[in-house]
Amino acid sequence: MSGERDRAIDAVRAVAIAGVVLGHWLVTGLVLGPDGGLVQASPLRALPSFAPVTWLLQTLGLFFFAGGYAAARSSRPLPRRLTRLALPVAGLGALWSAALLLAAVAGVPGVTLDTVATLVVSPLWFLLPFVGLLALTGPLRRTVERAGPAAVVLPALAVVALADAGLGALPLTVVAAWLVPYTLGVALATGRLASRGTGLALLAGGVAALAILVLWLGYPASAVGVPGDGRSNLSPPSLFTVALAAAQIGVALLVRPWLNRRATPPVVAALNRAAMPVYLWHQSALIAATTAVAWLSGGAPVPGLHTAPDGLAWVGARLAWLPLFAALLAAACRWAGGGRTVPTRCTMFDGSEPRRPVEVIAVRDSDPPRHSRATRQLS
Repeated sequence: MSGERDRAIDAVRAVAIAGVVLGHWLVTGLVLGPDGGLVQASPLRALPSFAPVTWLLQTLGLFFFAGGYAAARSSRPLPRRLTRLALPVAGLGALWSAALLLAAVAGVPGVTLDTVATLVVSPLWFLLPFVGLLALTGPLRRTVERAGPAAVVLPALAVVALADAGLGALPLTVVAAWLVPYTLGVALATGRLASRGTGLALLAGGVAALAILVLWLGYPASAVGVPGDGRSNLSPPSLFTVALAAAQIGVALLVRPWLNRRATPPVVAALNRAAMPVYLWHQSALIAATTAVAWLSGGAPVPGLHTAPDGLAWVGARLAWLPLFAALLAAACRWAGGGRTVPTRCTMFDGSEPRRPVEVIAVRDSDPPRHSRATRQLS
């Protein structure tokens, strides 16, 4: 489809990719045990007052919103989009499969291998529901154009509500939850949702729903799973997650006119151009830094990398390591881009290509869905 891309949607994509990176880097603790093995832990367990931070970093709703918008505007055939998505994912899987096999032969503890494999694979869970929604874009667009987004959103909300009451099936619940922001993105692409009133309604409705769910209905306050809690808002996604997405989308719609009047900032352009390598390799940067420093320290735990995330001191130490993670991620993106720090041609997460260098879609991921809202962390 021809035409200029929405600069505000580019900003939404940048926020989404920044959220996934910072979210994972800040809440993925890796504790080095006496046997040299690495296990995951979460600072949210010791710092429950940090739950509001997760409302900012859990931006999956923005990812599906931007994805629906981009897919509704794309004219590229679905099989070609899926092929362009699959190739870089296959490359990541092949490289890490070989690395884990070599590590196992070298005698690396099994718990470390399990932890690393989980960190590498877990961000990819979103591909299944996203691919399903991509395939439904045509029917969704026609439905939205004829009957409005409520014709899709209201049944999807009913499915999620039933699942929260224990009456849902996992695959259907996951698709239904992310169908809501995805449909809103499709609606925006078709010319709906452009009014300021829509943005205010989504923001106010989302915030009100969050308050009711947490204060009166007992939903967890954290937007991501917390180890040891018996319930998670992401495994599978609950009404809390949908309400958070609505509030975030409301903010995006309210600032959209302001963003569209301004030039795309360089950081937004860079994050959009490098969205796929950043998303695929950000956990690898965390793993590389953690294991390399452990080797250099002779196996002695280093604060912020290998110590238990049990207080503000750990948070401060982890913040100090972020520049190293960023440098390693930049190197990985340069390698993935064939020697260019930011690829000039890359694949959007809807499987298409940008028409201009800044036109790329970014993503947000988090807990892979499970059959129960059992102990989870932002993985």
